[in-house]
Amino acid sequence: MENVTMVNEFLLLGLTSVRELQPVFFVTFLVIYLINLIGNGAILAIVILEPKLHCPMYFFLGNLSCLDICYSSVTLPKVLINLLSTHRGISFLGCITQLHFFHFLGSTEALLLAVMAFDRFVAICNPLRYTVTMNPQLCIMLAAMAWIASFFNALMHSIMTARLSFCHSQKLNHFFCDVKPLLELACSNTLLNQWLLSVVTGSISMGAFCLTLLSYFYILGFLLFKNPSCRILHKALSTCASHFIVVCLFYGPVGLTYIRPASATSMNQDRIVAIIYSAVTPVLNPLIYTLRNKEVMLALKKTFGSKLFKDCQIYH
Repeated sequence: MENVTMVNEFLLLGLTSVRELQPVFFVTFLVIYLINLIGNGAILAIVILEPKLHCPMYFFLGNLSCLDICYSSVTLPKVLINLLSTHRGISFLGCITQLHFFHFLGSTEALLLAVMAFDRFVAICNPLRYTVTMNPQLCIMLAAMAWIASFFNALMHSIMTARLSFCHSQKLNHFFCDVKPLLELACSNTLLNQWLLSVVTGSISMGAFCLTLLSYFYILGFLLFKNPSCRILHKALSTCASHFIVVCLFYGPVGLTYIRPASATSMNQDRIVAIIYSAVTPVLNPLIYTLRNKEVMLALKKTFGSKLFKDCQIYH
């Protein structure tokens, strides 16, 4: 019979055990985190401050920017601290809390991207009824449903993981607390946990992905067969292209991580893939949306450009 002990702390093995590489990783992730905060913070600010952006598309974009700030803040500050520290411990409660918010915000992003695809579908395929269909009440309801459903999905994983007994090593082969690496340390029966992770989380992420793809395929079909104007086609495709890039960057790594069953050989791969969707994707979102969106670029220049000009006048 295995020796079951009360675990009060886990040790995060982090990104690397090579000391010489730790300062490089620290600078890299610090830059990524700061770009994320500044980029997504700027988008959130202009969506709130610029009246021209008070429409469904930018309401959801503001939600996504707020989400990305919170999402990377769940993991990156702890990663940065651990890269400078010799003790990389995290309390049991802190570990479960991090796991909860990571899955809460990750599931919300998956659903929110599907909602944004539906918004583009209505705007392009039924423009005359767009303002009636995507009214403020529906937008708030769709966003709220994404946040609430994701919260309870994460709560399920948090409770089920917290109930496990841990009798193996306390060394967590990851740079943050996630369900799969914790299941590797458990000595309880984890079949239900693995099933919930693969089926429930997999269904949410892949279901949202399929709905997103369906929306974009319908948009393409509508533009090609019902409205073959080159100018309109180019404008619509340029708008959808930025959304689709974000979708591929997010759903691809998530699908690779949570649909596969946990195994010792997959943990190193999961750790690399986790960097993409937890750190890189939140940074690329503001870059993709601003560089490919004229309205956002104009709003940024108007909001921050005018303030910088005034500051320069005051300084001189």
